[in-house]
Amino acid sequence: MNKITILWVDDEIDLLKPHILFLKGKNYDCITCPSGQEALEILADNKVDIVFLDENMPGISGLETLSEIKLMDSSIPVVMITKNEEESIMEDAIGSKIADYLIKPVNPNQILLSLKKNLDHSRLVSEKTTSNYQQEFRKIAMDLSMVNNFEEWAQLYKKLIYWELQLEEIEDSGMFEILESQKVEANAQFGKFVDKHYADWFDGHDGPVMSHTLFKNWIAPELKKTPTLLIVVDNLRYDQWFAFEETVTNFYKKIKETSYYSILPTATQYARNAIFSGLTPLGMEKRHPEWWKNDTDEGGKNLFEDKFLGAQIERLGLDIKWEYHKISSLKQGKHLSQNFKSQKDNDLTAIVYNFVDMLSHSKTEMEVIKELASNDKAYRSLTQSWFKNSPLLEIIQQAQQMGMKLIITTDHGTINVKHPSKVIGDKETSLNLRYKTGRSLTFDDKDVLAARDPKSIHLPSINMSSSYIFAKNDLFFAYPNNYNHYVSYYRNTYQHGGVSLEEMIIPFVVLDPK
Repeated sequence: MNKITILWVDDEIDLLKPHILFLKGKNYDCITCPSGQEALEILADNKVDIVFLDENMPGISGLETLSEIKLMDSSIPVVMITKNEEESIMEDAIGSKIADYLIKPVNPNQILLSLKKNLDHSRLVSEKTTSNYQQEFRKIAMDLSMVNNFEEWAQLYKKLIYWELQLEEIEDSGMFEILESQKVEANAQFGKFVDKHYADWFDGHDGPVMSHTLFKNWIAPELKKTPTLLIVVDNLRYDQWFAFEETVTNFYKKIKETSYYSILPTATQYARNAIFSGLTPLGMEKRHPEWWKNDTDEGGKNLFEDKFLGAQIERLGLDIKWEYHKISSLKQGKHLSQNFKSQKDNDLTAIVYNFVDMLSHSKTEMEVIKELASNDKAYRSLTQSWFKNSPLLEIIQQAQQMGMKLIITTDHGTINVKHPSKVIGDKETSLNLRYKTGRSLTFDDKDVLAARDPKSIHLPSINMSSSYIFAKNDLFFAYPNNYNHYVSYYRNTYQHGGVSLEEMIIPFVVLDPK
């Protein structure tokens, strides 16, 4: 490892010899000079790692020297050292992007701490993160063998996301591969858990809040308190929420953050219709056959969410003024943003925002999106970039100014599919890659959660002998015909409809305006 070189600029540099000797004893190289002008000359001819700069010097002042240094090389960290504790001096220095600010007299340990903080920070964070994850790895492995209820699965999934985000920052590929293997193992165990317990969750005992109970249990109680903006971002995974959470909390403070479970199939026509109707798919088919469409029916499958919502509000006896908006394009988003003040008298403004869903479909269909969202890290980054520049953020800012409560949630998540699983069905079989419904389905039992009696999990049957299968883990269904082309086209794309932590355990966040 190369020695770190420090340039220390101070008109009383001779008085700092003890500090210089201390740093040399710690294996740092130290170049010294008494003026800003000499410092700039040294920097023109020498590569240094950090500059300690006295604020009050004759000739070129410390702040002037700082500006010149930043013009020469903006990446060099500069630590300002001064006797002056005036707030204006500090603000000027901080505004000029100093790395640290020390007040004289400084002691050697302060100097050492500043060096560690500014030069060794990445390495120290990396080592600490790696060490902490190595300890946590064993705990997660133990938890995986003991998790036996839906709350513990949600906690474990969020823990895995936390470590994914931590390890992503330090770019330790070895640790990241270990985490990825834990995620695969977790999804395998989660698939078994859902297979065993899912049907029992519908009897109202010991089950999580799910798509069809979300509005009644968690949204409706909020509406009695203050005007509320409900945003359902289609296809939003937990890690994507974390990617733009910080932006939202510039304007709102979190009151509640929890997770609920999407119903199966984890697909928009089932899960999102269930949120707005407050009914299972089987319940929707029975109660509102004019609005419900099965997979094989012609036409859009989510055309009546406003009707479903109105019927649920009436059924719950809520005396509220409400509006529903679906945003599927930039033009629609801008139009709502420009006219959002018209929502000020509503008790509930519900917005479905479709960008993330469009992004996942675009990744399948467009090579450029495949490049931009080649993995989960890139997928999160793209979501964050979209959000920061979207009409949705403008809408949230306006809602904050209008004093509206904010609820952010989604209908289901999505998973990056890696491995194919062969399936055979007739011409009436549904087309989704993560679930299939139809007659005479042939499939690999170990790859799927199978519902041979759809009514047992509150799903409608397209005909008397229909069944459903849901892909587990990171599998996607592929037909034997043209198999290799099909697999190559869909591998490493984001899909939904099946059984995974990413698709089923999804965020529900309540926030109050700051």
